[in-house]
Amino acid sequence: MAACGESKSLSEASDPRLPDTRRGQAAPEAALSVPPSGGPDPSVAALSRLRAVATVALHFGTDLDHLEFRSDRIEAIPSPASLAAWVRGAGLWAKATRIRWRQLLRLEEGAPVVLLLTNGTAALLVGRDREKGVAFVANPLAPEHAPTMVDELRLSHVWHGDVLLIRKERRTSLDEAPFSFAWLMQLVLRERRNLREVLVASLSLSVLQILPPFLTMAAIDRVMTHHTLSTLALISLMLVVVTAYETLLGYARREIVEVMSTRLDARINVHVFRRLLALPVEFFERTPTGETTHKVSQIFKIRDFLTGKLVSTILDVFTLLILLPFLFWMSVTLAWMVLAASVCIGLTVLCFLPAIRRVYAQLIAAEVRKGSLLVETVHGMRTVKSLAIEESRKQDWDERVAESGHARLAAGRIANWAQTITTPLERFVDRGVLMCGAYLVLVAPAGTTGITTGSLIAFMMLGGRVASPLIGLAKLTQDIEEVRTSIWQVSEVLNHPTETAATRGGLRPKFAGQITFEDVSFRYPGSQALALNGVSFSIPAGTMLGLVGRSGSGKSTIARLLQGINRDYSGRLKIDGSDLREINLTHLRRSFGVVMQDNFLFRGTVRENIVGGRPGLSLDDVVRAARLSGAEEFIERLPQGYETWIEEGSANLSGGQRQRLAIARALIVNPRLLILDEATSALDPESEALVNANLLRIAKNRTMVIVSHRLSSLVDCDQILVMDKGAAVDLGPHDALLERCGIYRQLWQQQNRHADRSRQPHLASIAARR
Repeated sequence: MAACGESKSLSEASDPRLPDTRRGQAAPEAALSVPPSGGPDPSVAALSRLRAVATVALHFGTDLDHLEFRSDRIEAIPSPASLAAWVRGAGLWAKATRIRWRQLLRLEEGAPVVLLLTNGTAALLVGRDREKGVAFVANPLAPEHAPTMVDELRLSHVWHGDVLLIRKERRTSLDEAPFSFAWLMQLVLRERRNLREVLVASLSLSVLQILPPFLTMAAIDRVMTHHTLSTLALISLMLVVVTAYETLLGYARREIVEVMSTRLDARINVHVFRRLLALPVEFFERTPTGETTHKVSQIFKIRDFLTGKLVSTILDVFTLLILLPFLFWMSVTLAWMVLAASVCIGLTVLCFLPAIRRVYAQLIAAEVRKGSLLVETVHGMRTVKSLAIEESRKQDWDERVAESGHARLAAGRIANWAQTITTPLERFVDRGVLMCGAYLVLVAPAGTTGITTGSLIAFMMLGGRVASPLIGLAKLTQDIEEVRTSIWQVSEVLNHPTETAATRGGLRPKFAGQITFEDVSFRYPGSQALALNGVSFSIPAGTMLGLVGRSGSGKSTIARLLQGINRDYSGRLKIDGSDLREINLTHLRRSFGVVMQDNFLFRGTVRENIVGGRPGLSLDDVVRAARLSGAEEFIERLPQGYETWIEEGSANLSGGQRQRLAIARALIVNPRLLILDEATSALDPESEALVNANLLRIAKNRTMVIVSHRLSSLVDCDQILVMDKGAAVDLGPHDALLERCGIYRQLWQQQNRHADRSRQPHLASIAARR
């Protein structure tokens, strides 16, 4: 109930959207606007809940946009679970629970509490008076109204105890903690209930495993000696009952372990994918795709270890702890033999660990290089075929396979030596102990060793179950060493700094489109030269800005900085007066529409690719964006129109069609800022002319930044920024730059020299006539 225990009180909040408990009272409908008998419109109820949650989150400095809410479930009104997940995704602590009126009054003063009403709406508990037994409730859809004072009876008509408690996260959440073996164990310990049930089942099975050996001992020592069939029948019945219970408990334990394993597998997979999405673009640009995918795939080896060998070995240890005392009770001598052999096996494995660690590190490194080459070749198969370099790639692949094979052989030999040395010890547990026990039965005087033929057989039945966990525990260290290497590989990817903090915090201004660079300098990691060197310029909102310059002059770098891809620059980059690094990164990128030279389309329909996974957009929005980008005319000719399936790699579309779909995808959210980074360079003349013809329509009421080598496509731009060697050389319209900027004039003449040559004979003939 510490959700409201923050030091900043509600009345001290500076944001006008937060209700103030000191404004007095208002009519009851201000806070409880809909009676329980009259259900509200689902959209109004959903908005009420989202606004209530956003208000509380804003109290803790986190600005949530209700338009960005997404749920995994198909629900008209957000459920408490989906609301809590939304809040947790913003970095806050949230819990949906049910409390009583007395508990509600005892909540500490501070942040408001979201009350989930029975009619689907929500209200905000913004204050309470314990002496009078009343609470102050505000309507999140009407923050201008003063809170309503209600008592228990009045509130009980519309509220049955459901609340959403929100506060700041007091410790590093599991999602943000570094990936390590300790992190994995924390994940396992989340399944405390399942672990308890498995433990109880394992202890019960261990107890049941004691009975069959003792019943067998009784059958041999008494039934066979005295020929008592009635005792044999009783022992047989007891064995049947024990077997039945053992079967049922074994099934229950396996079922619980399977459920727990499935839950762990789902959580690990969700965590890995979310961390990958949170990594910055520059990480994927610097790291080969094959290397990344291979390292991440090691998570499945870790999963199999956690849900397989580790769980089974730990469960076997419980069996060991219960059965070991009975072994010593039956025969101290034989029990010490079993323990000594098991300890020797463990010491042997430990001696081999340094060598195992070294060879497995070499093996994984070789596998990473092999997997990287495979993914790279598959990804670039079109280039491989077009250049006919299959033989070269085969040679590279053969070298990687040979390297991996040598490493795998070395690892197998080390494991083989360890297995060879431990095999005699394992066989001694099975056979040597039996021989020693038989010797004690035959040679030792009766009664001196306390072991009989029946007890020897019972000891061997129990001894095998005790030795197996000991041997498995010793070999587990070898598996742990392999998993440690896998964890290191995965952590190299997942523990890279993410963009999570930038996507959760920061400002969410409403953009108009003014862009200002003030002495901005930037250097790519590992590079000595500056990509941008003291760039300064400013354009007002609604400007169509062209970026031109030679290759490597910094044009695309400016586009990258505007998208927040690289944020470690010096100087100041402002949008509408707000420093870009202070703006919420997700809000920034959703406010930009970006079209690149080589755009990726996902497998799915044309409509799904244009929508881009944004909820709430209709087919009318898709058609509008397609018409504006010039894609409508070819979409209508497709076999199924907007429902035509796009294959992987967009193989069933031309380059111009892909580019126009990418432009439509960027325009569908009607962004205030649009970046076209060499967007028309891959188009055929007809498609380029179509896109250029629509540029003025596309640019209406938005700021556009067009990066292009083709100066002819920038003639209609309001301003053109000329870049050279990372510096801004000049800024102005086309005609002015032709007159005063030598670099721009040279680029223009290079691209239009053929047109100038075609005009020369015409000019010569005119001169001759004169």
